[in-house]
Amino acid sequence: MITLQDVQAALGRIRDRIYVSPCARSETLSRLTGTSAHLKLENLQMTGAYKERGALNKLLLLSPAERDLGLIAASAGNHAQAVAYHAGRLGVKATIVMPETTPITKVANTRAHGARIVLHGANYDEAYAEARRLEQVEGLTFVHPFDDPAIIAGQGTIGLEILEQDPEVETIVVPIGGGGLVSGVAVAAKERRPGVRVVGVETEALPCMIAAIDAGKPVTLEPANTIADGIAVKRAGELTLDHVKRYVDDIVTVSEEEIASAILYLLEREKTVAEGAGAVTVAALMQRKLRGVEGRNVVAIVSGGNIDVNLVARVIERGLVKDGRLVRISVALQDKPGQLAKVSSIVAHHRANVIEVHHTRAFAYRFGDTTLQLTLETRGPEHVEELLTALRERGYQVQRMGL
Repeated sequence: MITLQDVQAALGRIRDRIYVSPCARSETLSRLTGTSAHLKLENLQMTGAYKERGALNKLLLLSPAERDLGLIAASAGNHAQAVAYHAGRLGVKATIVMPETTPITKVANTRAHGARIVLHGANYDEAYAEARRLEQVEGLTFVHPFDDPAIIAGQGTIGLEILEQDPEVETIVVPIGGGGLVSGVAVAAKERRPGVRVVGVETEALPCMIAAIDAGKPVTLEPANTIADGIAVKRAGELTLDHVKRYVDDIVTVSEEEIASAILYLLEREKTVAEGAGAVTVAALMQRKLRGVEGRNVVAIVSGGNIDVNLVARVIERGLVKDGRLVRISVALQDKPGQLAKVSSIVAHHRANVIEVHHTRAFAYRFGDTTLQLTLETRGPEHVEELLTALRERGYQVQRMGL
């Protein structure tokens, strides 16, 4: 178990090399959630995520002999870039094993920091196995992404910063993947201020920490796709589980739609880019998943902002659907001239914007009718209901369609 002194020592080591990210109050999120909400913006770190803290602390603790031999890590994302960046700054040779399916941009970004890149395997597990093999063959020091005391202590420096930046904080909300971040933050917060609550947030797709707590030990979950790929961890750490059981007050989960909605909110209202893993804390706040925070001072850690630009458009659309601002409806029409124009007139009168139109006879409700499917941009759920009511009052059979 790491201690508050370990986290304080880590902060002393890395303070001059890490950006002290802002922890600013959000008036909009506060009104939306009924809390005094603050955002700790770790997405503003040099490599776009909090992972730099633990990686740097680990590297600074290496012996001269270990530095000379070099280090190795397995990652397809934030951990890879953090290790490569700080190893390059310290003149330490770094090898990063990445799955062969890693996007070219992430490989290029990691290589740009001076790391040797080894592409191996179809997924993280295969890359991890190869990294552990190379560790033994080449005598390298393995830098684990979360289940390492030095890594946990480094991530815990965020907790100390929060307590300094927001002395009145009552609840800290932290993303959970393997558990390194929440472990460090919880130790720092609870040992310094025992009354502070620490709540973790996992994706519903891979709640590995909840599964570990239920089983009393880490268990391996089946792989699953999620837009929160930064916390898509199938198995919690042994060390992190011990810390979570001792220090974390609660863990909640959020769905893919809720995460997408939070990413959209952060882009549109907070003017900040967050990856799926970084937005889960905001999603939990927005969806009122946290117990007992109404009227209280809450800090949500936005842990990273490395989202693929090709994913942003899909996430925005998904978020718009979740918010009721993008809707698809199906309208049964008589198969005769002028019917499409009449429906269009009603839609225009209620100021909804038509994005897509599909008109078909083959899938009509009744023989002799046609079916009109409209994708509409609206102001939100109340606007959608207003439009559906108007159509029904004029005799149209109309349904709201799911995703």
